[in-house]
Amino acid sequence: MDQAELTTEQVLKRDIPWETYMTTKLITGTCLQLLRRYEKRAESYRAQLLDDDGPAYARVFVNILRDIFKEETVEYVLALIDEMLTANPKRARLFHDELLWKGNWFIQEKCCKILSLIVSARPKTSDSSKRGFTTIDDVLKGLVDWLCAQLKKPSHPTRGIPTAINCLATLLKEPLVRSSFVQADGVKLLVPFISPASTQQSIQLLYETCLCIWLLSYYEPAIEYLATSRTLPRLIDVVKCSTKEKVVRVVILTFRNLLPKGTFGAQMVDLGLPQIVQSLKSQAWSDEDLLEALNELEEGLRDNIKKLSSFDKYKQEVLLGQLDWSPMHKDPIFWRENITGFEESDFQILRVLVTILDSSSDARALAVACFDLSQFIQYHPAGRIILSDLKAKDRVMKLLNHDNAEVTKNALLCSQRLFLGAKYASFLQA
Repeated sequence: MDQAELTTEQVLKRDIPWETYMTTKLITGTCLQLLRRYEKRAESYRAQLLDDDGPAYARVFVNILRDIFKEETVEYVLALIDEMLTANPKRARLFHDELLWKGNWFIQEKCCKILSLIVSARPKTSDSSKRGFTTIDDVLKGLVDWLCAQLKKPSHPTRGIPTAINCLATLLKEPLVRSSFVQADGVKLLVPFISPASTQQSIQLLYETCLCIWLLSYYEPAIEYLATSRTLPRLIDVVKCSTKEKVVRVVILTFRNLLPKGTFGAQMVDLGLPQIVQSLKSQAWSDEDLLEALNELEEGLRDNIKKLSSFDKYKQEVLLGQLDWSPMHKDPIFWRENITGFEESDFQILRVLVTILDSSSDARALAVACFDLSQFIQYHPAGRIILSDLKAKDRVMKLLNHDNAEVTKNALLCSQRLFLGAKYASFLQA
């Protein structure tokens, strides 16, 4: 059988020759007694054994993994541990000093899951390094490297990525894991998995991916990366399309964390999140935490809109390439009060507007960009010269033959102002 396709149930049906291992001194007589009392028993009986003698069983399992290399036996013990921890994750504390790692995909997968539970449940005052073991920091860094490798090139075609993201959703609670993951450039590896899902399996993967992003939203270096990637638009697409409450909840909690950070608030407003939040609030959610988060997010977005100056909103609109006929474009007060703002960052906003003329296929964006450039010429004393230096003239002229009447009208206005200059431009009204 393909080792990657093994199930825990299949592995646990095996009869392991423990007496042979005792004869060859690979396990002790005490170890044999503990194993025979434990295996093939009812879950309630095994639970009582672990309550009474948990540390002894942890030592038995880890000693076997250390001393025995036969894959069938290693898989069997890992399956026992996986079953034990799945029934009660708090039992992972019994293993917090040990490292489990070797073998084929089944072994890798179980080790990864078990290590993640062990690390997340360990006592935070662990002094394992003083007792000569591999330090927990080393374990974590090695595990993060393996998880990132799975996201890049999974060892198993269908289970590699889900296993990696499942473990990250547990491990990213750890400050060191967040740091190591960001340093390994792991954040960008998660972004492709933030997309609307339909099947149960893909919904679970999406939920755990969003859970990872939520955990990273508490870590400033990760937030810096999230701000420069497509994470926010992707999360908004997810929350617009998802009906799964746990997915919506974790995304809304992420938005709440990111709202006060950097330009996230302005981006959320520009991407239409206030309207989405209103729509979500009208739906029948049972989770009180979600309802509370929606109310807080709505209030935070409302405050953010109030704080944003009109020029901040304008900059976001331009930088996101989402130009539309919002009131500020034709407001003389806006242009008079903010005209020097266009000089910031070596005329960054103007450069983007000129680029839009070349690259955009959206007729509305082209028309608005032409109009805004003509407004800049009208209100800036050196507007014509600056735009000539930015090579705007040829790009505007090309749009005079555009199929859309709105584009040609505003391209004509802009070209007239480019040729006439500011002195006469005020006579040419849109």
